[in-house]
Amino acid sequence: MIRIRTMTAADVPLGMRLREQAGFNQTETDWRRFLDLEPEGCFVAELDGEPVGTVTNCVFDSVGWIAMLLVDQRVRGRGIGTRLTEHALAYLAARGVRTARLDATPRGRPVYEKLGFTAEYELARVEGSPEGGGPHGAVSPIAADQLDVVVELDREVTGTNRRRLIERLYREKPEAMHVFLASDRIAGYLTFRDGFHATQIGPGVALSDEAGRALGDVAIERCAGQTVFVDVPTDNGPALDWTESRGLVVQRRFTRMRRGEPVVDHPSQLWAGSGPEKG
Repeated sequence: MIRIRTMTAADVPLGMRLREQAGFNQTETDWRRFLDLEPEGCFVAELDGEPVGTVTNCVFDSVGWIAMLLVDQRVRGRGIGTRLTEHALAYLAARGVRTARLDATPRGRPVYEKLGFTAEYELARVEGSPEGGGPHGAVSPIAADQLDVVVELDREVTGTNRRRLIERLYREKPEAMHVFLASDRIAGYLTFRDGFHATQIGPGVALSDEAGRALGDVAIERCAGQTVFVDVPTDNGPALDWTESRGLVVQRRFTRMRRGEPVVDHPSQLWAGSGPEKG
């Protein structure tokens, strides 16, 4: 029998085991962030009493992100992923969310399509040990009093109020977040964080190609000698060109999908997603 229950901190080792099976990049810190941001919205599936699956939610006002749909490879094909997704959707509906979004892997996309999700656009995950990069006069570490401006800029580009996420990432690693100033106004930001396999560059948005490239170059200088991942919308040609010029290659692709009302976002200004778990 399949039973769905709320995830707790005691389930982090389960999440890490399933993450390893899937080859995902999340760390224990990521799992704890999921739980802290949405303590009642992360779930575990049990099959005959054994924990075998996970799913997480993160609510940003009227938009909810579903992520970390993982099922133990020993018991796949038994409808556990579908049950988890249905449970996540029911949670979002109870919260009054008008749009559910997610970044689907090729394995997961058919599950979501059967549940009424439609494709919006593609993202390419690029990876490598980047070459080049360096400081830029218009890029500086973010100051705490600039966070409100960054949150609003991110909302304009993504169509989503991700304040809780951005503030959390800043608290975790303030030195990683940088802003680009144009005529004394913030025209972009970018941050990065540790991952299990690679440093995840993102989230980050930029109102100009110059801002995107400059922020990216500062980030890869800070990550010198490390393997990095960057998730870039394929609609953002200049960002993909920049990653190629820095020696990064496409590792895998995701499909951004939604169920519910459309979200007005601007993928051409999204230079780095936060990873498939929160857009």
